[in-house]
Amino acid sequence: MKYHLIYICLIVNVSYMVVSAQEQDLTRYVNTLQGTNSKYELTRGNTYPTTALPWGMNFWTPQTGPNRDGWIYQHFKDSIRGFRQTHQCSSWTRDYAAFSLMPVTGTLEVNQYKRAAKFSHDEEIAKPHYYKVTFENKITTEMSPTERGVHIRFTFPRSGDAYIVLDANNGGSRVMIIPEERKIVGYSKNANRSVPDGFTNYFVVVFDKPFESYGTWKGHEGIITPENKEAEDDYVGAYIQFKKGSKVQTKITSSYISYEQAELTLQQELGKFTSLEQTSHAAQKIWNEQLNKVQVEGGTEEQKATFYSCFFRSMLFPRKFYEHDANGHPVYYSPYDGKIHEGFMYTDNGFWDTFRAQFPLNAVLHPEYHGNYINSLITAYEQSGWLPSWSFPGHSGGMIGNHALSLIADAWAKGFRSYDPRQAMKAMFHEVTNKGPGGPANGRDGWKDYFTYGYVSYPDYRESTAKTLEYCYNDWCAMQFASMTGQAFYEELFKKQIFNYKNVFDPSVGFMRGRQNDGSWYPGFDPSEWGGPFTEGCAWHYLWSVFHDVQGLINLLGGDKAFVSKLDSVFLASSDFKVGTYKRIIHEMAEMVMIDMGQYAHGNQPIQHMIYLYNYAGEPWKSQKRVREVMDKLYNSTPDGYPGDEDQGQTSSWYVISAMGLYSVCPGTTEYVIGSPLFPKMTISLENGKKLVIEAQNNTSENVYIQSATLNGQAFTRNFLHYDELMNGGVICYQMGNTPAPDRGISKEDRPFSISK
Repeated sequence: MKYHLIYICLIVNVSYMVVSAQEQDLTRYVNTLQGTNSKYELTRGNTYPTTALPWGMNFWTPQTGPNRDGWIYQHFKDSIRGFRQTHQCSSWTRDYAAFSLMPVTGTLEVNQYKRAAKFSHDEEIAKPHYYKVTFENKITTEMSPTERGVHIRFTFPRSGDAYIVLDANNGGSRVMIIPEERKIVGYSKNANRSVPDGFTNYFVVVFDKPFESYGTWKGHEGIITPENKEAEDDYVGAYIQFKKGSKVQTKITSSYISYEQAELTLQQELGKFTSLEQTSHAAQKIWNEQLNKVQVEGGTEEQKATFYSCFFRSMLFPRKFYEHDANGHPVYYSPYDGKIHEGFMYTDNGFWDTFRAQFPLNAVLHPEYHGNYINSLITAYEQSGWLPSWSFPGHSGGMIGNHALSLIADAWAKGFRSYDPRQAMKAMFHEVTNKGPGGPANGRDGWKDYFTYGYVSYPDYRESTAKTLEYCYNDWCAMQFASMTGQAFYEELFKKQIFNYKNVFDPSVGFMRGRQNDGSWYPGFDPSEWGGPFTEGCAWHYLWSVFHDVQGLINLLGGDKAFVSKLDSVFLASSDFKVGTYKRIIHEMAEMVMIDMGQYAHGNQPIQHMIYLYNYAGEPWKSQKRVREVMDKLYNSTPDGYPGDEDQGQTSSWYVISAMGLYSVCPGTTEYVIGSPLFPKMTISLENGKKLVIEAQNNTSENVYIQSATLNGQAFTRNFLHYDELMNGGVICYQMGNTPAPDRGISKEDRPFSISK
């Protein structure tokens, strides 16, 4: 019977591979409004309707919130005040290089509050390649993107004067109106604390209709100077008047290098398009090339919409930060040293979030892009003396850990080796033995404690236990990299720290906890208390942050049965919490309660891998059940589409890679742990020209349990697959059922990597 099932899998998949070779319009499934119904108190994604190309240097979005506010677009609001160039990768960080345009009819209003126009979501289309909205005042705005620009069309009603207001934002700005060329040029210097001195975003805005009148304005109150062609101050803008009833097209690009480069980019990216439809079609084609890398069959229409909406968001960050010179060669302004360099640069990503799923997903689906990005990490070190931890666009230093080490080690393990391993090792060592600029994640906060005591002490350093756990994993990554690259001195040096997680485990309570510099435990422990020695979580969440040695954690907790029981207790526990050192309810706490899964807090990253840990303790079917529960219950394609912050693609990438039935619990190895594939069939077109088909026979919302599995016709029981097995293509075939298969995947050999194992 086993061979009969294998034969069926192979025959069905040969047929499917022929069909799936045809490119589909998958943008129809993408809703860029997914996750936009968010606010400070409760996050459903903290996204905005991003109009952009994959990893584009500039994004464009409608703006419902005030300038400089991280909540650019909130679905529950009913007015838009501008169409904004943005680089925002998190609502909790300050945007940079933002400016906007807004159509106005009737009385000229330039102030961002007064010019806002009412709209209904019934009059809104939000796709990656095309955004459209018609206001109550009958103005229609349409946008389509290029990598560094946008094509916008404003259609005005026949009654009422027609204006377009350019808002160059506060923080240093300039506008210059050139009526004879139907053009505005200028710059915006608004930025955050992570840019070099002199940071400037130069923009060029070209219209296809002559100006009836024009002028500049200044300040938050919008003091207008008619017929003035130029203004420069902390906060300036411009306005242009057109004939009533005009249909006005504008092409916009910007550059961090110069006005001349912005002009060149406009010709390179938008010069050949005479209509917005042409730009939109080209953008749609580019998106479909990426989205068609993964074609799904079966499942509901809502599941497809959720999958492709998440897949879209997994391809926005890190963004390209380079431009092209007159010869088409890449060139960039460095956000690290403020100089112009040849080559590639990428930015806007926080590794504390994205090392977990986004980069392991990129290694499979976008290896060329992924390789270039890893190289840029070493370049950033050479230009600034530090590896990035949260680049936005330079060193913002957010969150904790040294997860550039994870990215570099993981890339090398998977065959990305176009960088100097000795230079990379030098950067790693420097990172862990120094405290850098910016936030806690540049360098290593508490590094002397860590090397002296084997842990970061609390309360000497905030979030110390979380830091200890992540440093320990990072040290394993450095050791692994040193081992793979033949650097024995560093291998031995880092090997001494890879079990430091044990130093913050208290067997008397069964959790990780804060430890003082005299070796004693910090008093008053409660596993549901947030903050203190933990980052945006509590002991329930950080117990599992031993990515490289799950077997070691199993041993600490008393063996397989005790470990599984502890995993189960996360979901069985009450969702009650104590606010701890936060002294108030933060949105992550509210989101944990909202999803109603005990102490499981999928809306934040530290626990997102925990569901997969049943694979390490002989009960893989529980991973299969829980991962499908999370996909079905916590994600959808609507404005309420996420259970917390989307965070630069991580939460989306978790869904995408989990829908494939895979997850990289320990980046730095070649292993992808197996979960439960969402769709009956999935065909992945790899960049190397091969195809990987993942088939789940008899897959339904009830049939979530793997009964048997084959890889290219060969049966296997292990709970993981290797990177090379995926990249070689072929057919993974699962037989699914509605009850667990208690004898499958339970041997020691079936378990994924642990250093203790």
